[in-house]
Amino acid sequence: MSTAHSPKLAAGQPFPELSVTTSDGQQVRLGQPRPETGANWQMVLVYRGRHCPLCTKYLNQLEGFREELKEVGVDILAVSADSEAQLREHRSRLNVEFPIAYGLTQAQMDQLGVYVSLPRSEQETDHNFAEPGLFVVNEEGNLHVVDISNNPFVRPELQALVNGLRWIRDPDNHYPIRGTRQGPESELIYR
Repeated sequence: MSTAHSPKLAAGQPFPELSVTTSDGQQVRLGQPRPETGANWQMVLVYRGRHCPLCTKYLNQLEGFREELKEVGVDILAVSADSEAQLREHRSRLNVEFPIAYGLTQAQMDQLGVYVSLPRSEQETDHNFAEPGLFVVNEEGNLHVVDISNNPFVRPELQALVNGLRWIRDPDNHYPIRGTRQGPESELIYR
């Protein structure tokens, strides 16, 4: 059995330049915080789509942390491979004020390195979809925090994530991007 391989984004590397359309029709670039938020980082949350009740629950829970994230300078944008019509229907079950985008393409999912699933039936959805991914992009446009999963049951616990971002954003902590050393040439360096 052959499996497709999509390379995963490396911590510290520039986040890819990908544009999507939000539910209000605006073209936005993933990883660029909205100027009106005053944030200089952006959390990009890739979710499976309207067919996933766990995604709906997670997005609604994330709304409860929107103000805390704003306080530490982190904007939020969620995106899926759903169509505009599917997102419009999904919005009726979402109670969020952060922007949600649609139309993530297969090529964009591959660039993000997220796992991609085929629908189990037409009742589930009518297109390939991304499994959960969370990317926090810093003010330099580099990937600072990344979490990807191959199923909807494994996602960062939101309070722990927000606490961690608060810690990382505190300049007194001098906390670097973690996980930047890869491959056999890596050495143990204690800091």
